[in-house]
Amino acid sequence: MTQRFLAAPVLETGRIVLRPHRLDDFEAYCAMGADPAVYRFIGGKARTREESWQRFLRHGGMWSMLGFGFWAIEDKATGRFIGEAGFHDLKRDITPSIEGVPEAGWSLASDMHGQGLATETMRRMLDWGDENLECRRTVCIIDPANEASLNMAAKLGYRESARTAYHEQPVILLERQQG
Repeated sequence: MTQRFLAAPVLETGRIVLRPHRLDDFEAYCAMGADPAVYRFIGGKARTREESWQRFLRHGGMWSMLGFGFWAIEDKATGRFIGEAGFHDLKRDITPSIEGVPEAGWSLASDMHGQGLATETMRRMLDWGDENLECRRTVCIIDPANEASLNMAAKLGYRESARTAYHEQPVILLERQQG
């Protein structure tokens, strides 16, 4: 039987700590959501403080309701919040439906881009998912112009399963089988 988690367990790699979000992460979280280099492929517009707060609060709720969710990414050397990654089920209005399938997602503060941290984070997160998620498949949706994320997803075993639209914007739906 799969263990159910009520809060994000702490995971580590050589350079980062994946941990539950904390209230003191919120200002950095807001700054990340307002950075054009971050949001251009995640919704295409800056999040307001209110939108960031709503999104921030859902992280704890996902863990308590679904047994999985997003982690805060902390730089091990500095203790700084540098992003987030995890699995969610957002009940997206998308065809084909991905409802009920853990959807992987990630974002890093723009000054952390290009250092291999997203790949390092996702490898650790997917290892956790392979051991703990009941679903044998995970998905992700990526903007077709986001070559860096598409390349990383392919390295991690995600394969294109459909080209579709979400909120009237083109996206590529990718899936990965555990293992």
